[in-house]
Amino acid sequence: MKNRVQLITYVDRLSAGGLGELRTLLEGPLAGVFGAVHLLPFYDPIDGSDAGFDPIDHTTVDRRLGDWSDIKSLTDHIDVMADVIVNHVSSRSPQFLDFSKNGDESPYAGLFLTFDKVFPDGATERALTTIYRPRPGVPFTVVTLANGECRVLWTTFTSQQIDIDVESPAGRSYLEGVLKTFAANGISMVRLDAIGYAIKRAGSSCFMTAETFAFIDEFAATARSIGLEVLVEIHSYYRRQIDIAARVDWVYDFALPPLILHAFEFRTAERLIEWLRIRPRNAITVLDTHDGIGIIDVGADAADRIGSPGLVPSSELNRLVEIIHQNSNGTSRLATGEAASNLDVYQVNCTFYDAMGRRSTDYLLARALQFFCPGIPQVYYVGLLAGVNDVELLNRTRVGRDINRHYYGAGDVELSLRHPVVSDLIRLIKLRNQHPAFNGEFSVESPNSTSVVMRWTLGAEAASLSVCFATRRHAISYSEGGRECKFVLRSAEVNAAECSLPR
Repeated sequence: MKNRVQLITYVDRLSAGGLGELRTLLEGPLAGVFGAVHLLPFYDPIDGSDAGFDPIDHTTVDRRLGDWSDIKSLTDHIDVMADVIVNHVSSRSPQFLDFSKNGDESPYAGLFLTFDKVFPDGATERALTTIYRPRPGVPFTVVTLANGECRVLWTTFTSQQIDIDVESPAGRSYLEGVLKTFAANGISMVRLDAIGYAIKRAGSSCFMTAETFAFIDEFAATARSIGLEVLVEIHSYYRRQIDIAARVDWVYDFALPPLILHAFEFRTAERLIEWLRIRPRNAITVLDTHDGIGIIDVGADAADRIGSPGLVPSSELNRLVEIIHQNSNGTSRLATGEAASNLDVYQVNCTFYDAMGRRSTDYLLARALQFFCPGIPQVYYVGLLAGVNDVELLNRTRVGRDINRHYYGAGDVELSLRHPVVSDLIRLIKLRNQHPAFNGEFSVESPNSTSVVMRWTLGAEAASLSVCFATRRHAISYSEGGRECKFVLRSAEVNAAECSLPR
C-alpha cells in the first residue's frame, strides 16, 4: 500500500451515482487527496439484507453501479481495495438456490456449513454456550429447502447469510474464484471480512481459534500469490489483534477510535499512550467505518471466561458509551444495541463527528492523532464530510448502522467540501500525504498524564503533534525549507498557516 491516506466509501452513497460518477469525484473535487480507495461491497446486490455484505453473486458488479470495465477503469487511476466476504453468502445466491432444489445431489452441497458437519453427534448445552456470538442467540437457522428437506444451517450473522464451509473443496474453489476475479480486474488489495468466524470446531468458541489462525495464514498466502495485499478485519480483544498483525500484511486499529474518544472525554492520555506503545505498526488506522464505533476492541476479552482485562476498565467504558449518546443528543441510542434491528454487541452506531458532540476542533485533533499514528490512515466518506447522524434514514430502514451511512445527493459533496471543518481536514490529509517525515521514524511521549506528543523524523525533516486533553491546547508543526512551520486549524478562527504546505 502507498503510505498515503485512503478513502473508504460506498459507491452510490458518496457519488450519487455509479462507478463513473465516483471516478469523476476522485479526479475532480477530490483530485490528489487520496492514495487509494476502499470500495465497500459493489456486488450484486448492493441493497440486500446487509448493505452488500450478503452477496448473491460476489463476482458480479451491481448493474446500477456499472460493470467490471468501470472497476478496471478506476484501478487504472487509483489503487483499489475490495471486500472478500469469507464467512457467508446470500440465501438468494444461485449456489444456495441449487442446493435448496437438489439437496445433497447439488454440486454446491459442500459449499454450505450445516450443524451436523460440526456436531455430527449432537451438541450439549455447554458446547452451544461456548460459541462466541457477535449477536444474541445461537448461530443457526432451521431451513426447509425447496425439495422439502429440513436442514439446520450455520448463520453467524443473519438467517439470509448462509455460512460457507471454507474447508471444503467447494468452499475453497468459491473463495479462490473471487480472488482471481478481483486480481483480473486490477484490484490490488483485499479485506477479509468476517474471517474470524470462518472455522468452526465442536467444543470451541468458533472464533479466532488456532485453526482460524491457520486458515488465515493459508488464505492470505493464496491471495498474495496472485498479487493481492491482505487486510484482516476482526473486531476482538486487543491482544488478539496484535497476534493477527504478526501473520498478515495489515490489520485494523479498531482500538484507536474509542481510545481517542476516551482521551478527550476523560481528559487523560494514559490509556491512549499505553496502546500507542504496544500496538502493531502494520495497521490501517480509522476513526469511523461503515460499522459502528468498536467497544469490544478496548474492553475485556469477551471470549475468555476468565475475563482478561481490556485497555479501558469496564466502568469507564460504560460511561464512555453514555457520553457518546449524550454528545449525539440521544440519536446514537436509537441505533445501538437492541434498537433498530441492530443486535451487534460490540459497537455504538454513530458518526464520529456526532460522537464528539460536533466539537470541530476536537474532531480535527482526533483526525490529526489518527494521521500521526504509525500505519495507513483510512477516512470513511461520512467522516470526510463531517457528517452527522442520519436519523431520517434510520427511521426509514430501521437498520442501526444506517445512521452512519448517509446518501449524499448530487451537489451535496461539493457543498460539504466548502465547510471549514472539511477544508481543514483535507489540508491535514495533504500534510500527511506530502510530508517526507511520515516515511521516517515515529516516537511518542507523554509530558504528563493529560498530554501526548507524537513525532516523525526523517533526516532533517520532521513533523510533530502535541495535544493536551485537559485544556485542548495543541500544536502541529512541520519542517519546510529548513525552517519550522505551524499548521493552524483555520476553522478554529485563527490565522492561516504561513507556509505553503499543504494548500
